[in-house]
Amino acid sequence: MIGLVHPEPTSVYAVAILSGSLLVWIVMLLIAKARRGPAGSEVTSERDSGSMLGVAVQGLAFFAVGFGPLKLILGAPDGSAIAEVIAVLLLAGAVLALFFASSRAMGRNWAIVARTRDDHQLVTWGPFAVIRNPIYVALFAWILVMALALGHWRGLLIAVPLYWIGTWMRVRREEALLRAQFGADYDAYAARVKRFVPGLL
Repeated sequence: MIGLVHPEPTSVYAVAILSGSLLVWIVMLLIAKARRGPAGSEVTSERDSGSMLGVAVQGLAFFAVGFGPLKLILGAPDGSAIAEVIAVLLLAGAVLALFFASSRAMGRNWAIVARTRDDHQLVTWGPFAVIRNPIYVALFAWILVMALALGHWRGLLIAVPLYWIGTWMRVRREEALLRAQFGADYDAYAARVKRFVPGLL
């Protein structure tokens, strides 16, 4: 893959921040999963295969920027390395905060693969009051964090289209499930709140 063959130089500190942020994200995922409680109250007990395929396509996007050789800059950071570290720190922090707020707002409704529960609520508060898919926005920003921290910018040529193809596959399935369960309430919410960018998209 393009981004994995010719990495740009990157600071060892940026890679360390990325690694620490990934550990925090894993903890957040475990907390979100625990918040769902015991299984057994889903309306759709089987995972949606189309949504699972979308997850796989998104995973390829992360692979495009996440794996490959590194060209690490060791020693005291210069001005550009300091700027890179600050950018990685701020962007990673924003991603983690958005994911945490979104998964907390979803509560028991959160799941990796599209499904609804018999006690499912239409979540329209927290980040969902501004955009309908804040977790997908956070995941896309995480791809940018990875490309910046690892020096795999060229991988974005592959990762960006793959990510949005996979995301669209998942969003279509999820919207169909929500529309089937909530009908006019979901239609009104979708008319009021954009999918990814407030007021635009």
